[in-house]
Amino acid sequence: MKYIYHGCVRTTTPDASVRPDAAANRLRQSRGALAHSVSVSTWRSALEVRPADATVAASMRVGIAAALVFVGCGLLDLRQYAGFAVLGALASAFARHEPLVRVAAKVTLVGALLVVFVAGGGLLALAHPPMWAEVAFMSVGAAVAAAAVSAFRIAGPGPVILVFAATAAVSHVTAPGDLVGSCLAAAIGSTVGLLAAAAPLLVLPLGPARLAVARALAAVAALERGASPAPSSGGAAGEVAGPARAAIAHAREKLALSGARGAASWHHRDLVALLDEAEAAVDEWATGDSARLRDVVRHEAELRKVKRRSTIFDSSASVRALALPRPEGFLTVGRAGVRSPVVLGNAMRIGLASVCAGWFAAAVGLDHPLWASMGAMAAMQGVTYALTVQRGIQRLLGNVGGAVVAAVLIGAGLGYWQTVVAIVVLQVTAELTAARNYALTSLAVTPMALLMVGLGSDISPEIGVSRVVDTLVGVAVGVIVAAVTISRSDRQHLPASPAADAGEDVKIVRT
Repeated sequence: MKYIYHGCVRTTTPDASVRPDAAANRLRQSRGALAHSVSVSTWRSALEVRPADATVAASMRVGIAAALVFVGCGLLDLRQYAGFAVLGALASAFARHEPLVRVAAKVTLVGALLVVFVAGGGLLALAHPPMWAEVAFMSVGAAVAAAAVSAFRIAGPGPVILVFAATAAVSHVTAPGDLVGSCLAAAIGSTVGLLAAAAPLLVLPLGPARLAVARALAAVAALERGASPAPSSGGAAGEVAGPARAAIAHAREKLALSGARGAASWHHRDLVALLDEAEAAVDEWATGDSARLRDVVRHEAELRKVKRRSTIFDSSASVRALALPRPEGFLTVGRAGVRSPVVLGNAMRIGLASVCAGWFAAAVGLDHPLWASMGAMAAMQGVTYALTVQRGIQRLLGNVGGAVVAAVLIGAGLGYWQTVVAIVVLQVTAELTAARNYALTSLAVTPMALLMVGLGSDISPEIGVSRVVDTLVGVAVGVIVAAVTISRSDRQHLPASPAADAGEDVKIVRT
């Protein structure tokens, strides 16, 4: 996974005489970044809906996990803890399309972190610190959450869900008994989430690997749709084939982690051999021969079917599967990530934006400063400045629409079971749209979050207004912090221009 740290950079020329120019360049770059955030094209791109595949099963899995804990809390008359149990169950939304060994490790870690953050929020509530200190502690938690999720490469809703769990505990816990009950509910919910995430892989152990190989074949097929390279254009062909080769390498890693045994082992071998064929097809395509490429990509549709195994090569085929690379261990990846200046620097930026947004919201008298902190954190989860701005715009637009939906649902005076149905439907919708457009996801998440808040306390439809205002503050502060701390090497928000990469910027090295 590639990270881009929008932090301070160093020049290769340490001479103090260049510092004023560097400061002026930094100021100009920050002004240009802020101008990008208000351009019409930027807002238009934030409305684009991207295609996504393999979303239904994963989304239903999360909805089932949430429904199970809701029903359990309702039948056992523990409805005051239902929100924390559901937050634990949302651990199943992480590490989708990963092999079983990675799902077990990543979902378990997320579940443990959820319990820790609930406990931290509860202890903070029992301590009754002033608001400025509460915001500061939660911002440190935001930085820790961001570092942990990034270091262990855990894909999913992101670290903001951990901070939301802590914020919910701050609002709910008034006595030690509440703290114990909330933590137990989060732990039980996390266990249900782990089972929901792992159960399908016990039936379809090669499901994630099949999907990864199918996606690799789709990337290879994209080469055929483009112009065939001339035999002499090796450099250009290599650049065009980069995404296909990366997808093949990613699929190899998934297969290496799957490690099928017994009856599924021959299908595992066939998938490895198919990737070998795909890589050979890319090599031949680069020389102008697309015959093997067309033969290989025809297997994509078969691999996207929900099946334990498929026949790829018949018994007479003399195809030898090459050895798979040995993937890095989960803990090894995490230890290296925790020590990474990129991960730590990005976590510090998120913590800075969170504390600034929370303190500003508290200073102007907003009702929920911690929501502003979460808004800043969520906006800054983009790996580039362009993605940070896009995510901020999408979160703001989604919150506005979601607040309207929340006002209608809250005003309807739903009972517990009606609220459960609404939350589960909204959660499944959020998962279905997560890979397509974050605004659509936020449109579903906002009323879902407010309804969950309403499970533990009485709320009115006006709470949606507070949500929108606090989110606006958080997004604005997040974008400003991202612009001020933007890396000199981050130019994805700029129009493509040869001049953009010329001049003094050649002195800048990526941190």
